[in-house]
Amino acid sequence: MGKFKATDSPLPTVPGYDMAGVVVKVGSQVKNLKEGDEVYGHISEKVLEGPKQFGSLAEYTAVEEKLVALKPKSIDFAQAAGLPLAIETAHEGLERAGFSAGKSILVLGGAGGVGSLVIQLAKQVYGASKVAATASTPKLELLKSLGADVAIDYTKDSFDDMPDKYDVVFDAVGQGEKAVKVVKEGGSVVVLTGAVTPPGFRFVVTSDGSVLAKLNPYLESGKVKPVVDPKGPFPFSQVVEAFSYLETGRAAGKVVISPVP
Repeated sequence: MGKFKATDSPLPTVPGYDMAGVVVKVGSQVKNLKEGDEVYGHISEKVLEGPKQFGSLAEYTAVEEKLVALKPKSIDFAQAAGLPLAIETAHEGLERAGFSAGKSILVLGGAGGVGSLVIQLAKQVYGASKVAATASTPKLELLKSLGADVAIDYTKDSFDDMPDKYDVVFDAVGQGEKAVKVVKEGGSVVVLTGAVTPPGFRFVVTSDGSVLAKLNPYLESGKVKPVVDPKGPFPFSQVVEAFSYLETGRAAGKVVISPVP
């Protein structure tokens, strides 16, 4: 889409940020990882500062140690590969919104990559009193399986016409103007895309392996589950098809590409 034309890397630039894989070599300054370790992470610390020359859509990539964590043993590489940016975004958004035990939250786009993790983190990690989320009709059961107390079918009902108000609204789809109508006084609206209307705020996530390490026990125990779109993982030869599918906006969870046959 041309968003990264002012890149920090000379061509050819390999796209891709998230990854999961096996360490094949370490530099002299690396302290906590060794060859053979299974890791996952987001390879660009500041997400929107242009693609790196060695992106993750490749068989090999280079990454700073502080941006990765050991992969939870209970999930496979495809599941782990789709997690870093989404779970770090979900976590940082909840932190910045001051979310805590006993609060209520509405997640707009609850079946998507970030939304599916916001539901789970709010419920399992933060101890939300009530989690509501929006999705299309076929994905309502997915919302409930992730822990949503209220699943709203946006094709039939408009959440801003409902009487309920929430401590936090996490908007992953770009409905900021509607979102602010259902937030309690003194509450927060986390905006990932689209226009920002006060008290909404937008942030750019910072990649941080220590956040992944902190959340690993919840992944290990199965309290938080990665959601990989059932059409995937796409083989490496179908990167273009994977992006085309992503652009339809119909994916459930994360669209994953695996170079391993």
